[in-house]
Amino acid sequence: MQMLQVQLEVGTDPKEVGRARRWARSRLVDLGMEPDESLSETLVLLVSELVTNAVVHTGRPAVLRMALSGCLVTGSGTVRIEVVDACAVPPRRCRADGDDTHGRGLELVGGLADRWGWRCEGSGKRVWCELDRGCGAASAGAGAGAGTGTGTAGEVESTASTASTEGFVEAPRDRPAVQPART
Repeated sequence: MQMLQVQLEVGTDPKEVGRARRWARSRLVDLGMEPDESLSETLVLLVSELVTNAVVHTGRPAVLRMALSGCLVTGSGTVRIEVVDACAVPPRRCRADGDDTHGRGLELVGGLADRWGWRCEGSGKRVWCELDRGCGAASAGAGAGAGTGTGTAGEVESTASTASTEGFVEAPRDRPAVQPART
């Protein structure tokens, strides 16, 4: 199986979100994906949401990584997006009301990704999501309204598929997340 990982250091300026989107789009095109392909657009949106959360809520630099496994060009494989920051405050899924301009990021991630989660890493955390391409049931489950559960040591995964990754505890679909508030 093919594996490729690329990364970008992201600063604290909100303009970095646009730079991260352009970088991600360029990497995907380099891999042979069409820029207007649905998967490509979804991945760029996921990058945007995760990087925005890191920039807005931590005020610290972060590292964006994209890991690609399989052969995305021929129609199968997984893309994993990770944002690592130096803030140990866990991400918190919010429910935005009508005209709220904030609070929809992780709802979007949960609705678009096949799996997502976070874990403590050093003095910070790693927030990640995965999107499958042409891999059967997991791809069909994307956007199906995944549930959230809590694992050990602050590890949380949300998944639309039945597979658990990285030793995270798979989430029951009918139980809301109980997570500390992000400040």
